[in-house]
Amino acid sequence: MNPERDGRVYPGGRRYNAMAPYLRERFGCRVHKVSVDGGFTCPNRDGTVGVMGCTYCNNESFRPTGADRRAPIAEQVEQGIARLRRRFRARKFIVYFQPYTNTHAPLERLVPLYESALAHPDVIGLSVGTRPDCIDEGKLKWFETLAREKFVMVDYGLQSIHDTTLQRVNRGHDYRCWREAVSRSRGRGIWLGTHIILGFPWETREQILSMAPELSVSGVDSLKLHHLHIVRNTALARDYARNPFRLLGFDEYVELVVDFLERLRPGIRIERLLGEAPGDLLLGPDWGKSKAEVHRRIEQRLEERGTYQGCLWIDD
Repeated sequence: MNPERDGRVYPGGRRYNAMAPYLRERFGCRVHKVSVDGGFTCPNRDGTVGVMGCTYCNNESFRPTGADRRAPIAEQVEQGIARLRRRFRARKFIVYFQPYTNTHAPLERLVPLYESALAHPDVIGLSVGTRPDCIDEGKLKWFETLAREKFVMVDYGLQSIHDTTLQRVNRGHDYRCWREAVSRSRGRGIWLGTHIILGFPWETREQILSMAPELSVSGVDSLKLHHLHIVRNTALARDYARNPFRLLGFDEYVELVVDFLERLRPGIRIERLLGEAPGDLLLGPDWGKSKAEVHRRIEQRLEERGTYQGCLWIDD
């Protein structure tokens, strides 16, 4: 592939603005995320917001390798770093609080967990996965203070900008809630991430692509794209068993991602291009492709089309 031939080239030689090259440039070395389990639950499961959870969600399908909620955070960090050093020769690390909702507790419980993660000398920051309805001024001020010394990412789950979809998947909040959380988080030195799901069968192509310009002006710094996949032991899996609906094929998803990237603001970094689930939990779609193969095909299609992230973005 020759990304310089037909279009814009981003760091790393890709036609989209990947997150990894940014971290390497900022910190001067290869940076990896170390996923840990802080022992949290979710307000959409414990009764704070609801009890059924999101219809697509089975946390076991994306539980981090080696993370054990019974183990102290410092131990999880140490073991995770050792594993990543062996596999990737990484030198610096961001601790990713991943399963469930990692701000769903009083600040006095959160701070010791976060500080324990930061105590390792090779940890340069935190990434905290959470919901937009689980943030408040006290937590934002703490993150703001920390961000003066460390890299701090708050990753607000969204899934869709369309309230009809959020209601159908029992998300427990609306799009306005997410917009307000992002707005309150801006201007504090906090890196703002979010993630969405492409391929809900009731959303049209136009509705899906309309999310790109919306997210582009929201103020988020990075984005994770997931394809809708069905995993066992979820409400969505039960719906699928009763009345199977169409899931995106491999080529169809690739084309949709390329269309989406074209409409996305160039400055947004891309953290993910697809969702993943263990084979024993995945019900569909099964493309028979590795993560690397999906990435290569997306990059290939960008080159074949002579296009790149942001080529259709219009900055008003």
